[in-house]
Amino acid sequence: MPDPTVEAAREILDDSLEQLRAAVEGCTAEQLNRRPAGDDTNGLAVLATHALHSTRAWLCLALGQPLPPRDRPAEFAVVVDDPEGFLRDVDALAAECRTLLATEQPFDPARTGLAPWRPGALADEPVAAAWALIHALAHLREHVGHAQLTRQVV
Repeated sequence: MPDPTVEAAREILDDSLEQLRAAVEGCTAEQLNRRPAGDDTNGLAVLATHALHSTRAWLCLALGQPLPPRDRPAEFAVVVDDPEGFLRDVDALAAECRTLLATEQPFDPARTGLAPWRPGALADEPVAAAWALIHALAHLREHVGHAQLTRQVV
């Protein structure tokens, strides 16, 4: 029987990923790249890219999986030339996130790990699996909301 915490996380993740995809699907490159309130804001491509890479990394940490390579600053510099290719990338990252939660292994909320992408001294502070799992979902949901609002103005 699947772990009820992982099962609940899977349901929230699926809903969030569907909403994120809906926010970027059908957009032109210009719409995906547009920063609606100027250069210090993020466009849809940046929001989706960052949200997916972050979610995958936090889920790996939460589930005790090897951490994926991550270039966090590059997530905020992404520029889309090919919207269809971008959507394929979104789908591939979403599939990786779903696969991480498709485990039958029991979830150990007390397991700890390091998140090297965190700033400064935080990169060396252990993070509990429970915190990483909740943060992965909350952070994704936050950026889904950002993407939905951004989609309305692009």
